[in-house]
This record gives sequence, structure tokens and C-alpha cells, in this order.
Amino acid sequence: MTLAMELRDVRVRYGPLEALHGVRLPVPAGALTVLLGRNGSGRTSVLRALAGTVLPASGSVLLHGRDVSRLQAQKRARLGVCFVPDVGAVHGSLTVRENLELASAGGDFDRALDGFPALRPLLGRTAGTLSGGEQRMLAVSRALLTPAGVVLLDEPAQGMAPAVADRAHRLLKGLDAAVVVAEQRLPQALTQGPGAPVVVHELRRGSVVFSGEPGELDPAGSGPPDASGPP
Repeated sequence: MTLAMELRDVRVRYGPLEALHGVRLPVPAGALTVLLGRNGSGRTSVLRALAGTVLPASGSVLLHGRDVSRLQAQKRARLGVCFVPDVGAVHGSLTVRENLELASAGGDFDRALDGFPALRPLLGRTAGTLSGGEQRMLAVSRALLTPAGVVLLDEPAQGMAPAVADRAHRLLKGLDAAVVVAEQRLPQALTQGPGAPVVVHELRRGSVVFSGEPGELDPAGSGPPDASGPP
């Protein structure tokens, strides 16, 4: 299995609080990795550690085998890492068209509009005036347009209507990149139809408590049927 990125024994601290406790997590190339867990479980901290918006207190972050643990987010972005956070993922003072032009190569953003037709009549609107779901559509469009080899998204479908959320997840599954998505529960659209294979990791209290395939999860979408560990 070829890895696009990897966390090795990574600890992340915010002041006196340790959010990740020696996490080991592979990000396979050509696969979609889903990070599951409740708020506060460490999902977002894993994405931030991969993206470089936080640097590990200890442990290593590898990008295509290269140690990038001390590289800031801007430098990792130049190496092909795209991060779509849960908030602040669009330029609120720019129009939808300008946001898409910034994200696209050569100004061609038809792929985003094909994926999210509802954005087409909003092209002249300022992004900051959009609803929460519309802003998430615009944010996910960044992932559809980017040439990055690693795409990290924190709750990409938050605020979207169910049908639009399903479409967003199917589009992400079809990306030609190593995709990492943080979700509270496993979206069904990620487990159905064609696209990249899906790997699931569940986090609780800053540690990975389950790693496997979607079919190994219990019906509630949280760990295998015989999983043990803290609630």
C-alpha cells in the first residue's frame, strides 16, 4: 500500500490540553479515508496536523515519505496538500465567481458548476452573503478544482440538504487524490457506487480506537460490533 501521508506517534497540544495522544494514521494514495468521532474526539486535530495548521508537539508527519513535521501549512500547500476547514473556507469578501477562479487552474471552473449547479445563479453574489450550505458547496468546489494530491476536508457537507450532501460525498469519492474526510457518522454515499476504496478510522478522546473497512462498522456507524473502549 502506497501512502500519500502518514502520522507517526503524533501528539498535538493546545496549551496544557493534549488533543492527540500519539496517533498513528496512514493516508493511502488513491483511497478515501474517513475520520469518525464525536466533537472533541480529535478528528479536526488530525486534519490540522496533516495540513500543518498545527505542528505536532512530538511525532512525525510524512508526505510521500518526506518528513514535513515542521513545515507550515502554506509550504505543505505548495507541495500538494489542500485543506478545506469547517469554517473560514471561502473568501467572504469575494464573489462566488472570484472564489472559483482562485481555486481553478486557468480560470476554468465548469467542473464545480457541474457538480453543484445551484452555484451557477450565485456567481455574482458575495460569498459572505451565502447561506451556510451554499458556502459549504463553494468550499467543497475548491477540492473539486484543486490539482492537489492530498485533499483534507472537515465536515464538508455540513448545512447541505441531504440530496446535495450525497452528491458532494460522491464527488469527493471520485477525486483522483488521497482524500481525508472528517465526519461524525459515516455517510452512506461514501460506501456506495463506484470510486475510490474507503478506509475508516474512529477517534475517541484523542486516540484511534478502530481502523478498518466500512462493512466492519456496527449499524450505528461507530466501531465494530464487538469494539470495546471508553464511551
